[in-house]
Amino acid sequence: MWDNKATNQMASLDHILRLLPLLFIIIIISSLQVLPASAKSSDKLKTATTIRKVNRKGPYVGLVTVIETEENAFLASVKFRPDPTHPFIDLSGRRFRIGKIQGKKVMYVRCGRGMVNAAAATQQMIDVFKVKGIVHFGIAGNINNSMSIGDVTIPNQITNAGLWDWLNPDKAEGGDDEAYLDIRKYNVPQREGNNNMLGSFRYGYEQLYSVTGHINSPQNVFWINTTKEWLHLAADLEKIELLQCVNSTLCLPEKPKLVVGLKAATANIFVDNAVYRDFLYDTFEVSSSDMESSAVAMTCVSNGYPVIVIRGLSDLAGAQRGTNAIRKFGSLAAANTAKAVLEFIKKLPPNYNFESYV
Repeated sequence: MWDNKATNQMASLDHILRLLPLLFIIIIISSLQVLPASAKSSDKLKTATTIRKVNRKGPYVGLVTVIETEENAFLASVKFRPDPTHPFIDLSGRRFRIGKIQGKKVMYVRCGRGMVNAAAATQQMIDVFKVKGIVHFGIAGNINNSMSIGDVTIPNQITNAGLWDWLNPDKAEGGDDEAYLDIRKYNVPQREGNNNMLGSFRYGYEQLYSVTGHINSPQNVFWINTTKEWLHLAADLEKIELLQCVNSTLCLPEKPKLVVGLKAATANIFVDNAVYRDFLYDTFEVSSSDMESSAVAMTCVSNGYPVIVIRGLSDLAGAQRGTNAIRKFGSLAAANTAKAVLEFIKKLPPNYNFESYV
């Protein structure tokens, strides 16, 4: 009996010894999983402390651009003085830069392409930092034949031209919608009864939730308005001299101009099609097309923050012959945009009261 008991104990001990390496590995893996969580908590606390310190120095003018070309032109064109103590804070993969331009406190971020990126970065800036208004800037496609590559537009209204229903070909047009795009009209060759199963698009309205509206009762809007008082400040910018040449061998045929008060369209679409370009202008009378502006503007309006949009025209959105000109003139358009942004920041009074602009 005792021999059997001893034998069983020895077998159990042998089994435990065999499991020890596996148990050791499990403990190591568990430690590796716990340690980063602890480090992340420490990093979050450090970041939160830094944000509080930065916000004590506010408020800031929020600056939101989109791609690296625009960022490079901006940082090269303006005298941006980083904050000596906290020059930047990294959040959600984005770098929020803190500093001064022309003595004005600014906070700057590159959001990335598209409406989701634009809205997310703008909302994060508004929620986390003490900013009291947003200047959104970048390049755009030219939709208006009276405008040219290199020109800068500061729109007073922006629409989301990518919010539409793709209709059944048999569905009749009508109702309260803003506009329709009937694809059958663009069949080649054109002839009576030439059907097209792609049907048509029906352009719809944004649902604007706003701090000034009723809870859970959005307003249907087709146009988002930028801040009138800021547009008035920008009116004098039409006199500024913009760059005409990329370099000594590549210049535009005419001097670029800046125009305040036109309309713009936004969608998650890079427009490089002459027919659709004409449709946008003929239907909505927009002068530029980009992929972020309405998202930034709508986020600001929703939160009750002043906003202005400044866009340099980099290409003809499909009206050109051959290759799109954005690769040739994108940097020039970005530089002219940066110049306009700098001049606008100069226009802001030293002790500006943002609340009076909402």
